[in-house]
Amino acid sequence: MATITCQAQKLKLALHLTRGNTYNMVSTTTSAIKQTINGQVNNINVTLSAITSFKVLSADDSLYYMEVTYKGVNMKMDLPTGQVSFDSQKKDSTDVMSSILGGIVDKPFTATFTKSGRVHSVENLENMISSVLDGFRQVQGTQKEQIKARFMQSFGSRSVKGNLEMSTAVLPETPVAKNDKWSKHTILQSTMNANVETVYQLINVTPTSYLIHGEGTIVTIPGEPGTSPMKYDMKGTMVSDIKVDKATGWITESKTRQNINGTMTIKDNPDTPGGITFPVSMTGETIITDR
Repeated sequence: MATITCQAQKLKLALHLTRGNTYNMVSTTTSAIKQTINGQVNNINVTLSAITSFKVLSADDSLYYMEVTYKGVNMKMDLPTGQVSFDSQKKDSTDVMSSILGGIVDKPFTATFTKSGRVHSVENLENMISSVLDGFRQVQGTQKEQIKARFMQSFGSRSVKGNLEMSTAVLPETPVAKNDKWSKHTILQSTMNANVETVYQLINVTPTSYLIHGEGTIVTIPGEPGTSPMKYDMKGTMVSDIKVDKATGWITESKTRQNINGTMTIKDNPDTPGGITFPVSMTGETIITDR
């Protein structure tokens, strides 16, 4: 009887954060991209690492108000033409991209989270990025606008909201028992927009942690006509294993693996007259810890 009662006990998995405390997210995402264009295979490997801190400014019955700050960002890309890398810690005024990454470090913006880890809003991020870019006098005109557009795609509020939710919005909205399942829907908005549907399951409970397993599907969202020079028609799967601290609800460890396949279309432009469509596949892994 005791065993049956324990198994049936409903647990409220939620964020229990303390005002004034800072919680960290250390993430590394590795992606292997394969493109086949006119019979030629191009392999691209990308590694993106970031250290992000979340300070609880205040809370009410439903939301946490956070000050979010990047503490470090670096990116490495292995391209068919060679390797390039950018690092916020690099002190080289001739490396514009690294300098810009360094410029967004320790520049806070705000975000609000629900008790289940949903990102309710992200604010002041575009103003922060614009302010940083305006400080680089060596970047002007068309080049500045191109860099700004790329940064907004990767670090703008819509992109950051979706990426954060992929990491934090894993907790159920209602109490669950061990082996119970629940669903989450997330919209990714970056270079490639996509719907992500994930089914999570509470697979184990330890004295200090909740262990959660997730399996999901990823399907790209068609862009508005004329809004982007590229179009993606892709779908795939995602598998996650997550450890959540019982006391705070904050994720202490997680590993997410993705496998996506489909086609990419570059629309008609002076560099690609008539446009081109080619197959693309991508495998990726994201590892997150709290320190």
